[in-house]
Amino acid sequence: MCTSIIEIAPAEGMAKRGDAWFPLSQTVVAYDHARHAPLGDVITLDFVNAALDPGARAGVELSLESAKELRAALDRAITAADFEEAEVRGKSAPLRLVRSA
Repeated sequence: MCTSIIEIAPAEGMAKRGDAWFPLSQTVVAYDHARHAPLGDVITLDFVNAALDPGARAGVELSLESAKELRAALDRAITAADFEEAEVRGKSAPLRLVRSA
């Protein structure tokens, strides 16, 4: 049964197919049954350029647990990058409250 869980976000970057790179226009995130991975339902990430031919796509199917790990890794990398950008550009990094136990 299809879940109809689909999120689409604009994307700026590049993706690779074969030996060639192409510019991205959007990312499609979905939760549905796997088409290729030997898993049940998966998180599917499609990096696409809708202005190019249908082959302008880089797709990934991840287990839900792997997708959660990826999200956590992205959060850590983005937090570190935000701090680095603030240091390089001379802006103060956003303050975060930390509670001790």
